[in-house]
Amino acid sequence: MRSKKVTKLNELASTAISGNDISSSCLYVSALAITYSGQYAWISLLMVGVVLFLFRKIYGEVVGALPLNGGAYNALLNTTSKSIASLAAALTLLSYMATAVISANEAIHYAHVLVHSLPIIVTTICLLGVFMMLSIIGIGESSKVAIFIFIFHLISLTILSSFTIYFLFQEGFDNLLANNAMEVKGGSISVALFFGFSAAMLGISGFESSANFVEEQEKGVFPKTLRNMWIVVTVFNPLMAFLALAVLPMSGIEQNQEALLSHLGYVSGGNWLSTLISVDAALVLSGAVLTSFVGVSGLVERMTLDRVLPPFLLKKNKRGSSYRISIAFFLLCVSILMITQGKLSAVAGVYTIAFLSVMALFGIGNILLKLRRRNLPRPEKSSWLALFIAIASVIAAIIGNAILNPAYLGVFFEYFIPTILLIAIMLNRTLLLKSLLSLIKYFLTPISNFLRYSNIMIKRMIHRINSQEYVYFTKNDNIASLNKVMLYIVKNEHTRKLKIVSVYADKTKPTKQFLADIDALDREYPNIKITYLREEGTFGPEMIRELSEKWKVPVNFMFIASPGDRFPYRIEELGGVRLII
Repeated sequence: MRSKKVTKLNELASTAISGNDISSSCLYVSALAITYSGQYAWISLLMVGVVLFLFRKIYGEVVGALPLNGGAYNALLNTTSKSIASLAAALTLLSYMATAVISANEAIHYAHVLVHSLPIIVTTICLLGVFMMLSIIGIGESSKVAIFIFIFHLISLTILSSFTIYFLFQEGFDNLLANNAMEVKGGSISVALFFGFSAAMLGISGFESSANFVEEQEKGVFPKTLRNMWIVVTVFNPLMAFLALAVLPMSGIEQNQEALLSHLGYVSGGNWLSTLISVDAALVLSGAVLTSFVGVSGLVERMTLDRVLPPFLLKKNKRGSSYRISIAFFLLCVSILMITQGKLSAVAGVYTIAFLSVMALFGIGNILLKLRRRNLPRPEKSSWLALFIAIASVIAAIIGNAILNPAYLGVFFEYFIPTILLIAIMLNRTLLLKSLLSLIKYFLTPISNFLRYSNIMIKRMIHRINSQEYVYFTKNDNIASLNKVMLYIVKNEHTRKLKIVSVYADKTKPTKQFLADIDALDREYPNIKITYLREEGTFGPEMIRELSEKWKVPVNFMFIASPGDRFPYRIEELGGVRLII
């Protein structure tokens, strides 16, 4: 069994996987910020760095308290209902889909500059296929590729910065002075900064990715990935915008928006530096595709375990990878690429709104964590002021992007509505099956064997869904707390069986009032069979695993109330037990 133990990712590997996405933003966000805020673009990008600094604490608190895969979905699942958590999941999935398609397509466009014979669409599909295979092979092998790309990218940016600064001191600051003397975009500095900030917020896409594969990381690595990503974005994004404004005239920036850094390399260092940046762009954008595959695998696997998505996605290969998730994600990306024929401006709208909405929902998850799980141990805490500033900043960025690109909202809903409908069907599948059963009964005739057969099959399907048993661990909760458990299960889960389990380290017995309360609940909820069990031993990870195997109940179908500061175990040690009250 020891040979099958999964190797956890260290700081460099974890930072590289999520960092390739966020660090690739300097290739486009500098030009984007300059377009809307002109000479103040570097200030807009510094403002984004400040907001990201606030989100470091927000993510650190939430994931530190609930260190399970799923990001915003996991945060909301453990603080509110499954339906609200699924909303965050749908937005995250759309964000990953858009990131993968756009990054792959842009990577091939950069490669096309070097090799003009490359067919864009076909090569983009091949690139998506390569990273699908890497994710199927396993996250350990994927991390090696990510590390190489990440280090190459940082070296390339450092070389570009060094040569550009040297060029600047050699040639003088005339362009910087001329650009600063130009008329302010939007008519005022505040308007320029607002729209520049709104556009530049796209430069932190990928910051949420580390939270979606936190279970694959070594202990203590997650907050370091947040710190490292923040440093990269806060240093290089404003620096690249400032250097572009210092070296290039505004007309040169506007004419080379699609490959601004490559053009900056050409001006400051010549063809070799321009080629280096183009190669780097193709590689790091490819790395962002890998980030999407890794992130979506962690998220979808968690959702599937929680019965939000179909269970066939959980099938694993010999390496322990859920290969069907990677294949399904690849097919989705290819279908979008084919439908749009590589014209991805519409997909950019999905990317913008979805990503920023996920950031806002993560902040809301932090608020709920503070209010509903205040006793849950966590390594760090964000202040209320920082939390509200961060959420308000993201909402402002959403509004700003909606004003800049009104069509983005329409395109976003074209993708969002089908996604959320699929999840809604899964969350309400027993109700829908019962409705279908009622229709079959209504139209059933003595000669209709097909309808009779369908009737039997649907009943079996409903029974199979509802036969999944759930477990709630408690000692002597009062009836009000137990009723909250029942209300949560009725609202969020498909089941007719619940075990309420008390674990005692000695011969202690439950009180008569506690047993009477359980009997009262059993009468109050006749559709759910409640069984009470008393287990002797020590409640902890080992007992949870033993009972999970003994009762054939997955650990993520086991619930507890929010533990206090004296609870001897961290939440991640319990293997996925859910907090519901």
